[in-house]
Amino acid sequence: MATALDKKLADFDPNALGDSQGGVYGLPFTIDEAQVVIVPVPWEVTVSYRAGTADGPEAIRDASLQVDLYDPDLPDAWRMGLAMEEADDKVAKLSHDLRPQAAAYIGWLEEGQPTADSAQHAAALPAITKQGLELLNYLKQKTGAYLDAGKGVVLLGGDHSTPLGYLHALAERHEEFGILQIDAHCDLRPAYEGFEYSHASIMYNALKLPQVKKLVQVGIRDLCQQEAEMVEHSQGRIAMFHNRFLSDERFAKKSWKKVCGKIIAQLPQKVYLSFDIDGLDPKLCPGTGTPVPGGLEFEEALYLIRAVVRSGRTIIGCDLNEVAPGDTEWNAIVGARLLYSMANWMGVSQGRLTERGGEK
Repeated sequence: MATALDKKLADFDPNALGDSQGGVYGLPFTIDEAQVVIVPVPWEVTVSYRAGTADGPEAIRDASLQVDLYDPDLPDAWRMGLAMEEADDKVAKLSHDLRPQAAAYIGWLEEGQPTADSAQHAAALPAITKQGLELLNYLKQKTGAYLDAGKGVVLLGGDHSTPLGYLHALAERHEEFGILQIDAHCDLRPAYEGFEYSHASIMYNALKLPQVKKLVQVGIRDLCQQEAEMVEHSQGRIAMFHNRFLSDERFAKKSWKKVCGKIIAQLPQKVYLSFDIDGLDPKLCPGTGTPVPGGLEFEEALYLIRAVVRSGRTIIGCDLNEVAPGDTEWNAIVGARLLYSMANWMGVSQGRLTERGGEK
């Protein structure tokens, strides 16, 4: 007997215009029906330069309706079932309320001298830290519930602090795994600007989890000496493929395929993919909060992700962060296309899809 899901699969036209009344990418799936769930986190409390990434998830949802669903390697990928939660209004409101306090605190730090409001600014720090921990626990529980239900999970920020709760959930369910971080920044600063759960501290915090056996960073081109020393003294736990190295390989006419092979060789069997959009060339993400010249081209990033999956490794989870709408729809358009590919190739690695064959 055909189920409601069977009927949706039979009736859905992947060639039609994206239906704004449907789900993300115009897909017809409910959260219960989807094999992969996108969890949006509109949070940007500790951003230290330009804000806007809290608006990223909704902008990506809107832009997703413009994404054609056909992929030559995964022609029936849409059949896997992809759905996106509604963003939690409480998280969005809390971020909106705390952001001015964090900005005032950062400004106070930059002034470097006491003011009449010093006590008020100093009091903001523990309050923001407390809320950061609560967000961690909230997302740990939420993503963990989806994992236990057998679903793949993609976390969509928000700033790059947001995946920490998800990483904690994965650490409770996997004995060991590695992180592949595509990013312009190391994010290895301990409690950056005093914020324990800063966007610039996400990988420092992730490495506190003993299950994270390896951190492989790709596209890094902005780091401080403290971070460089942490990488150097990590005894191989952190492998950095700095943008300078990637450029030197290109200038020496080394193929991207060979470079990706060097990157993948550093990864264990289970991989978590953390993608900060500023890992791409900033022409692709000009609205992001801390753009840095250089970075990966779009197809270079996708080739690396495909190569990880084709190596036989499993992507146990992933996130996309720091997409800020900016002044045009371009940032969200790029983010929506990247998100779709990330979700689908994670699905391939988890056995939910078969390359060139549709649903497994």
